[in-house]
Amino acid sequence: MEKIKIHFLGTGNAIPTKKRNHSAILLIYKHENVLIDCGEGTQRQFKMADLSPSKLTKLLITHWHGDHILGLPGLFQTLRMSEYSRALEVYGPKKTKEYLNSLEKLFNIKINLDVKEVNNKFFETKEFYLESAEMSHGTPCLAYSFVIKDRLRLDKKKLAKYKLPNSPLISKLQNGENVKFNNKTIKAKDVTYLEKGRKITIILDTLPNNNAVKLATNSHNIICESTFSKEEEKTAKEYLHLTSEQAAHIAKKSNSKKLILTHISQRYEHNPNKILSEAKKVFRNTFLVNDFDVIEI
Repeated sequence: MEKIKIHFLGTGNAIPTKKRNHSAILLIYKHENVLIDCGEGTQRQFKMADLSPSKLTKLLITHWHGDHILGLPGLFQTLRMSEYSRALEVYGPKKTKEYLNSLEKLFNIKINLDVKEVNNKFFETKEFYLESAEMSHGTPCLAYSFVIKDRLRLDKKKLAKYKLPNSPLISKLQNGENVKFNNKTIKAKDVTYLEKGRKITIILDTLPNNNAVKLATNSHNIICESTFSKEEEKTAKEYLHLTSEQAAHIAKKSNSKKLILTHISQRYEHNPNKILSEAKKVFRNTFLVNDFDVIEI
């Protein structure tokens, strides 16, 4: 099973700290390198993590607040100077095209961008798809899911006894079709097994809302903003953010397996465990990430 690798390049909120940069998450799966948001300094975070931005295939923008997008001009400049040759697929909420056009003019950006404003399922291959849902943050804002589909896999040990040659028959079995070989029927169910898919949901900057729970349903991992503690719930509501406890309720209601907390306020710089412990009381399988942490799924 090919792993999904997630690099946390920035785990802070609006004001960076010595330990936490602005939001940026890199999801790598096979040949896909998907960057979710690009806060100020993200291109340097790539360097620090020994990663190449020139491998990027897709950019997902949750919303156009500064701590999530101010790294774009620098990233685009680096790509241009690195002779980035492909069209970078950019997906975002309403007004993404307008804002990117303004950036292109202001910074004289000369790379090929394929920009789409999206909602719901917006990209799909035989193997995986991407979908989004609108969040509640006072500005057009999206959360995203990266979903690897269930697929039939061949059991090589069971298949070996049939001594099938390397031929289209193999592909038919993997597609769930029965085949005939040497006057015998080989049933696909006898030589295959179902490899369950995986789902990663990323929720950054929002008030609690039903769309977040619906999008995250049955996620293996939810990566979720946790800007404030339970004690600051009134402030969180004022600034249209989640508390750690609210993030945990999203994970619980969505029947997800693991919750990863990010987008941590500077006020918890010296006591991040406060955020973590509050969430764990609601949803035990919760973890809090730092800049440059890497998880595999």
